[in-house]
Amino acid sequence: MTEHVDRSEPEPAAAPAGSAVTPADAADAARLVAFGLQPKLAPARDQEYTELLRRYREDPAFARLADAVAAGLGLVVLEVSPRAGMAVTAAEDSVFAVRMGDYARRTAADSGDRFLHGLAHLAVAALAFPRPEDLSDDSYIGRVTVNGVDAFVRQACRRLEERAEEQGENTDPATGAPGLEAAWRIWSRRSATGATKDARRPAASTTGIVAKALAFLTDSGFLQRTGDDSGGTYRTTARYQLQVRDMAGSAALAELLELGVVPVTDGTATLLPAEDTDDLDLVADAGLPFHS
Repeated sequence: MTEHVDRSEPEPAAAPAGSAVTPADAADAARLVAFGLQPKLAPARDQEYTELLRRYREDPAFARLADAVAAGLGLVVLEVSPRAGMAVTAAEDSVFAVRMGDYARRTAADSGDRFLHGLAHLAVAALAFPRPEDLSDDSYIGRVTVNGVDAFVRQACRRLEERAEEQGENTDPATGAPGLEAAWRIWSRRSATGATKDARRPAASTTGIVAKALAFLTDSGFLQRTGDDSGGTYRTTARYQLQVRDMAGSAALAELLELGVVPVTDGTATLLPAEDTDDLDLVADAGLPFHS
């Protein structure tokens, strides 16, 4: 008599009809990731993008496939929604990662100015979203200006200088001191506007550095330019909110906000009045994704 062998447990259950991944599914998932790499493309303006986003939200298997495609490219999916599209950020080892050295060369900056460019991006993020609730509120829109960001950094530099004096720190900070402690001397000594024969803003001036940072963020779909006042005015996008939300735990951003330079009353960031300073005009005009 042949003994009956029950093979039901070791054998995997049969896959439901139509659940196998097809080349067409893989192509659609890759197409969705490709849309995500076009940050200025609004989902509402592209029917195919809108349909792929709907499929991602409604089909878990397709969502896992798209996530796997993104992960294989070294991308981290921050959010998939009609407001932000497929918002992705590049991991440090991704071919899509933008490094500060590359960014500095792209902006024709001297290699010694890389830190200043990084500080400008940090300041934009802090000024655009000064409160935790600003990052958690999907309807919040931050607004920044070129002159406002420069004024913000200069006031932060004054706070850092005061703190250094209180601690008896009269020389360059020792190795291991917080990064911002080393920044105030560099930024505060640099001319805010400089001068050129044709009245253009020099790229090496601090407002020139801020303008480059804001232009880069605009080209990357993180900001939208809204006007020319105060050196250029900008508003944040859903993608930028997600990016800053992702970096909100960074020590440098936290330290900058803890200086108390940005009080918020009605949801619009502004700056504390400066005392005994020659750049009050910048303060009156006040109205952040790189890997090392």
